[in-house]
Amino acid sequence: MTSAMIITPDTTSPTRGRWKPRDVWCALAGVVSLALAAGAASTVAVPVNSDLGFVAVLPYPFWAGVLLLNIAFVVALRGDAAGPARRPVMIWLVAVLVLVLFGTAAFVTDVPRGEVAFRHLGIADALSRTQGIDPDIDAYFNWPGFFALLATVLRATGLDPVAVALWAPVVDMGLWLAALAVLTRYLTSDPRRRWLVLWVFCLGNWQDQDYLSPQAFGFFLYLVVVALVVGPLAARPPVLRGFRRADLAAWWRGRSAAEPRPGHRVGALAVTLLLVAVICASHQLTPFMVLIAITALTLSGRVWPSRLPLITGVVLALWLVYPASAYLIGHPPLADAGLQAATAANVVDRMSGTDGHMLVVQLRVVLTLVLWALAAAGAVRDWRRGRLDIRVVLLAVSPLLLFPAQSYGGEMLIRVSLFALPFVAMQACSVLLPTDGSRCPSSRAAVCLALTCFLLAVLTVTGRFGNARYDVFTDGEIAAVAAVQRLAPPGSAIISAAHPTPWRSEAYLEHRYRTIDELCPSDLSAATCGPLVYGYARHNSAGALVLLTRSSEASLILQGASSARGFAELEEWLSAQDGVELAFSNVDARVYRVAP
Repeated sequence: MTSAMIITPDTTSPTRGRWKPRDVWCALAGVVSLALAAGAASTVAVPVNSDLGFVAVLPYPFWAGVLLLNIAFVVALRGDAAGPARRPVMIWLVAVLVLVLFGTAAFVTDVPRGEVAFRHLGIADALSRTQGIDPDIDAYFNWPGFFALLATVLRATGLDPVAVALWAPVVDMGLWLAALAVLTRYLTSDPRRRWLVLWVFCLGNWQDQDYLSPQAFGFFLYLVVVALVVGPLAARPPVLRGFRRADLAAWWRGRSAAEPRPGHRVGALAVTLLLVAVICASHQLTPFMVLIAITALTLSGRVWPSRLPLITGVVLALWLVYPASAYLIGHPPLADAGLQAATAANVVDRMSGTDGHMLVVQLRVVLTLVLWALAAAGAVRDWRRGRLDIRVVLLAVSPLLLFPAQSYGGEMLIRVSLFALPFVAMQACSVLLPTDGSRCPSSRAAVCLALTCFLLAVLTVTGRFGNARYDVFTDGEIAAVAAVQRLAPPGSAIISAAHPTPWRSEAYLEHRYRTIDELCPSDLSAATCGPLVYGYARHNSAGALVLLTRSSEASLILQGASSARGFAELEEWLSAQDGVELAFSNVDARVYRVAP
């Protein structure tokens, strides 16, 4: 990389000299905002009993802190004629925003949110205990790169795995913002716009993909690869004279390297290829996003090593053909391809549940559409002024190509919106901050920007923590899972009602894990589902334990798969069968032992 690549946006003269009163007050406002938000969040009681999630239970001081923080940021961003506030002030305010938006759950409870973080800890633990990698276990062992790294870090540092999972969203957002800050240096010279891109990226990040996961790790590496491609590996194309074959050939041959130092280009290329290999070994989806982004930029004439897409495609194909072949044999990647299937899995199937849950889903859609509308308006504005950056447009729209390729468990649209978000945010800044870097935004524009940012923050908290009723676990549920691990003999089946269950962080390979909604995908009634679950449990040679938790029940009810009465009837039917006994119980969970 060139020496210009640093992890935070650069600013001008306000970063030097004595601190101005405005900078001091903005920094202090950040302190007050953090105190208000963290203090208010720490008073929230668990479990959360609202279908709207955290937005319905966070006290007013939390929202006062969020409003104050956005006002302080806009004041600091506005700065004066010389530019925004000092760099330490801007970094501090962004750090506070990350803590407030992405550390809220850690202020509420010391238990990590969501089931998947626990599962990933279990996979890392399994890798650390085995001598090799068996790709026949499940999909995770076909892409083990992240888990091997996690296991190595946990063993080398002695960190508490639960604490790592708890604060992973804050750490991951910090890494994403560092990479994005580097990336924006190559896309704009306006310091105000660079800071605002980071802010809007946080405010639009409702997708909740920053937990302890290969996706979060892969997205960070994706941003680094894109930064390398638009930076030291970039090309400067000449003016396109026409679309005839001779014109296109002359345009392609007329490209020149943006980085004049060959050694820096070679080093950047070597790092890029290394990162591509790591991404291919760590996550199923991210390599395709990398391939599409690099190909789009190369075809636009903006990448100097023109064979980089081919090399990336070869690395990806080799991984799929060899290390990941065990999984792909039984799971063809294009088995559920098609726009209709993707729309059904990603949109239609999610539009069900209680009124509160449906409102949360709709607000997520609204937030996404608002950001895309702002980006579209910004693109039109830049185009009319002759300063539209085709690289930003390509990086924003190219992830959409993967939407019809596979449903990805109903999460493809979420992943597509995440990969597009940095560049949607950047294009939206052309509307949110219409002045160029040489002019200070007007007071009226600053007020509008502060209110817009606050509204985006409210929508993000609503969308991000809208599932808190079932993805925020209680100590009673953790105790029940610990009891299951203690009671279950090796080889036994462990059956939970649904996937929001904090399990599998230990003994990942020693038991057969299933959920009731997997065994009964179409009907969870006691008459239909009860015999299926009971039969599966009894036919397991080592017996089974059935774990029924508050969060798994809430998940089925909120998403419209069952009702409180239906769930109670199913539990009553199971508990009355021969060989079934209650082995553990507390206010949030029951564990039934089923004899083989």
